[in-house]
Amino acid sequence: MTRAFALGLIVAIGGLSIAVAATQAPSGPSQAALAATKIEKVKDNLYVITGSSTAVREAFSGGNVGVFVTDAGVVIVDTKLAGWGPAIMERIRTVTDKPVVTIINTHTHGDHTGSNEFFGASVESVVHANTKTNMARMDAFKGEKAQYLPKRTYADKLTLGSGKDQIDLYHFGAGHTSGDTFIVYTALRTMHTGDMFPWRDAPFIDRSNGGSGRAWPETIQKVLDNVKNVDSVIGGHQPVSPWADLQQFQRFLADLHATTAAAHKAGKTVDQVVADTAWMSKYPGYQATRLPAAVQAIYDELNGK
Repeated sequence: MTRAFALGLIVAIGGLSIAVAATQAPSGPSQAALAATKIEKVKDNLYVITGSSTAVREAFSGGNVGVFVTDAGVVIVDTKLAGWGPAIMERIRTVTDKPVVTIINTHTHGDHTGSNEFFGASVESVVHANTKTNMARMDAFKGEKAQYLPKRTYADKLTLGSGKDQIDLYHFGAGHTSGDTFIVYTALRTMHTGDMFPWRDAPFIDRSNGGSGRAWPETIQKVLDNVKNVDSVIGGHQPVSPWADLQQFQRFLADLHATTAAAHKAGKTVDQVVADTAWMSKYPGYQATRLPAAVQAIYDELNGK
């Protein structure tokens, strides 16, 4: 098997697995995934429902779920894959009896919006305007299920609640998709990034939903420049991290794009870019598992595809 063929196969398989997770509705979580999923306290009245750090979490669980217990009720950020609603509620009930009153989705993908329907159409749901447009194209929100589309959208910034219950929603531009939201629990100095900071690896750049490898590092830099008084970060598929880790991820993204763009200009192939990972030595602990798909997406963007 040639390296070029192997690379193409890796990219195809990686893209297919992500597409399946984003669009299909599984019957429900496996027992292994349920056993691995826990609710963990972040600060005071803020929790995160996670999975294990293994493949079980990403393949069968979906993104981290934020659980913010306010005076008015529970605000949840993201809802994992379809079929996870009962498990999410079960975890929430271990910390509060208050009802879920608001859902915020960080972006459109099915591993973050899959169980919106479980919570009913009467629960307030909020997303960026571009994310609502992206969600409306999903089978999970067509026909009769269009009633579960978010009712409230925003453009650049939106504040929900006040005082200790205040949540600020921000959109700074394209990255993972065209409608990614950063959620800040202001009194707790904590931000939920969704898949704008998913893991310590090359990101999934969803060009079909307006994602951009060129814009992503610029968008994160805008977050760093404009959002103050945050020290903890809830990523899309990883444990809670310090603010410095988001700063490092921004530098990683900038180097990824600069390295890939330079190679593209020099006429190198995607295969050649993926083979040269010397620049990644500055980022200990980072993986290159998703590098082929990310480089291909950046090449597609540079080629105007």
